[in-house]
Amino acid sequence: MSDPVLPRISSPADLKRCSRDELRQLADEMRAFLIDSCSRTGGHIGAGLGVVELTIAMHYVFDTPRDQLVWDVGHQAYPHKLLTGRADRFETLRQCDGLSGFLKRAESPYDAFGAGHAGTAISAAFGMAAARDINGDDFKVAAILGDGALSCGLAYEGLNNAGASDSDFIVILNDNEMSIAPNVGAMHKYLVSVQRNPLYNRLRSRIGELVDGAPGPLAAAGALVRKWEESVKNFLTPGVLFEEMGFRYFGPIDGHDIDALADTLTAVRALKGPRFVHVITQKGKGFPAGEHGEKWHALPPGHDPATGKLRLGTKTPAYTDVISQGLVELGAMVPELAVITAAMPSGTGTSAFGKAYPRRFFDVGIAEGHAVTFAAGLATQGIRPVCAIYSTFLQRGYDNVIHDCAIQHLPVVFAMDRAGMVGEDGPTHMGLYDIAYMLAVPGMTVAAPSSATEMLAVLRASMTHEGGPFSLRYPRAAAPDHPPTITEVEPAPVGTWTVPRHGSEVAILAVGTMVAAALEAAEALAVEGLSVTVVNARYLKPYDAATLDALLAEHRQFLVVEEGSVVNGFGAMMSAVIGKLDPAVKVVAHGVPDSFVEHAPRAVQLARCGLDAVGIAERVRALHSTEAVAG
Repeated sequence: MSDPVLPRISSPADLKRCSRDELRQLADEMRAFLIDSCSRTGGHIGAGLGVVELTIAMHYVFDTPRDQLVWDVGHQAYPHKLLTGRADRFETLRQCDGLSGFLKRAESPYDAFGAGHAGTAISAAFGMAAARDINGDDFKVAAILGDGALSCGLAYEGLNNAGASDSDFIVILNDNEMSIAPNVGAMHKYLVSVQRNPLYNRLRSRIGELVDGAPGPLAAAGALVRKWEESVKNFLTPGVLFEEMGFRYFGPIDGHDIDALADTLTAVRALKGPRFVHVITQKGKGFPAGEHGEKWHALPPGHDPATGKLRLGTKTPAYTDVISQGLVELGAMVPELAVITAAMPSGTGTSAFGKAYPRRFFDVGIAEGHAVTFAAGLATQGIRPVCAIYSTFLQRGYDNVIHDCAIQHLPVVFAMDRAGMVGEDGPTHMGLYDIAYMLAVPGMTVAAPSSATEMLAVLRASMTHEGGPFSLRYPRAAAPDHPPTITEVEPAPVGTWTVPRHGSEVAILAVGTMVAAALEAAEALAVEGLSVTVVNARYLKPYDAATLDALLAEHRQFLVVEEGSVVNGFGAMMSAVIGKLDPAVKVVAHGVPDSFVEHAPRAVQLARCGLDAVGIAERVRALHSTEAVAG
């Protein structure tokens, strides 16, 4: 057996000294390394396993980091990290103070552009190419995106702009028929057509036989025949679309054939103008527990790579699982209910609804803005749409929320998964801004349930709400309770709070996940002789004016605690409201500081921001002691 290759690779320069056979061996070693490492750290493994050979070929052919490689999202980038001097730190992937799970400009000069949301690569890379031309440089720029990103409008905006230029610019399409879930939409069908077009494949095979076997003088006609074959290919394959957009099209190419990739990329690199290379890969290639599954897009830490099963489970269900079952049960109760997601049926828990009610379920692909406006269109016809999108991804559809839903007072429900801290996915995926951005929308109902049972109660309330759009947020976490079925849960009246603990000194207005932490803090403070009221402010907008008035009659100190940005959040809103009602009352907002939160376990992130019981108790003590001194 030959010596291992991976330990000899400390930078892409080392690849250029390898033989093609060694590159093929390196691909096998990289897959084994990634599977073993990610089974412990967790991570987005599926896309990376599919682009091992492509990554090797890119760094083998291009002069990185001078040549700029822009990877879309970063899910594909684990092999890139291995080849760019980070193999010895891979055990720190997604760990506190370790390697990011995405690309990060501050982490490596080889990470040309950071991203955790799909569809940005073409626009960013074309901007780099334009800057290169302005500056008079001559390096190469290539954007590498998955085919799922072609359901994203931003990718088309970039293609349209770049294709109309004469810029030296390359787009590499990693076509694996998957984004996170199986791809949807017309573009997916279009790309698949080249692989499954029997007419083109038969013609190509027959032309090859005729040309390769032509005797003597007829052999000279081979070039003309091959040109004709190229015309037939352009007529019958996806290449014609990209050619019409201004790109010279190459492909499709086997993305696991090192020789074909290296030879094609070498030729493409030497050309000028916009070029488009179509590469066919297999997502999850080499994963022992099965390839191509949506389940293996990302692994939590602690998986057995042989089976794909999680070694440790949780005692209570995740919020996502609760709303998944709740939507299925609600589908039987509310025949006009429809559910929309943007390429995340598993991540948002909506796949179960899709199986139960396929005619009322819509996965629109990586197109959050379209998802929102599509939901608005449904609502105009009496449908009750629930738009289930991660808090961080819904930011991409914010104009649609305002323009298409709020202004027209349409009852679209936004189920915002991954609200608050998201742990190891880091700053690109943090759901820290939805409170601030939803509170700013006129007519928007903003809810943050504190438990799984309350989430179902709020969801039920959303089904009969007529005052405009409705949003509810829930975290990437296990719920504190085992809820009953949604049929056993009464709707939570809009604009109401509850008061699970009554005290006489400081009042804590706790939002969502912070209710449990606030109650724990209140217990600890009671031992010290400090009497604290804890309010479950489950509706942020409209707020419970009657309960607030009662609290103001008994308390002169308020701490507002939220798992979201302290800037323009619920605390800021309550400070303004209470300031008008009684300027003498002291109000302190306590949330996530005005800075990005790096990847770490969710509990660590909360503690660092003072959003655990210890941190909340400290803020209450500080507030109370300040007022006591002032008094």
